[in-house]
Amino acid sequence: MARSRATGADDSRCPSCEAPLLTQWVGDRAALRVTVELRSLTPEQQVAARTPHRLIWCLKTGGPHSSPRLRWTGRTHPTNCPHPHVAEHHCNPEPTTLF
Repeated sequence: MARSRATGADDSRCPSCEAPLLTQWVGDRAALRVTVELRSLTPEQQVAARTPHRLIWCLKTGGPHSSPRLRWTGRTHPTNCPHPHVAEHHCNPEPTTLF
């Protein structure tokens, strides 16, 4: 059995579209398991990508010896946040078969 990582995060690729992903438990009390695409979004791209079922997350990066942590970008999130913002992964792979 493989041992889980101490950071609570898993970075890998989507098996369908090969997009680089980060999966992490976010929250202290009622944690959510979140899988995001590791592609930083501009504010305009964030508005276009956000839907009721696709949230935008702040990828807080610490120092060189700490792993990145996802944070909620709710109404209390600073508007001038220096960290990259990423979207939840929604895979829409091209069909590989006709049926």
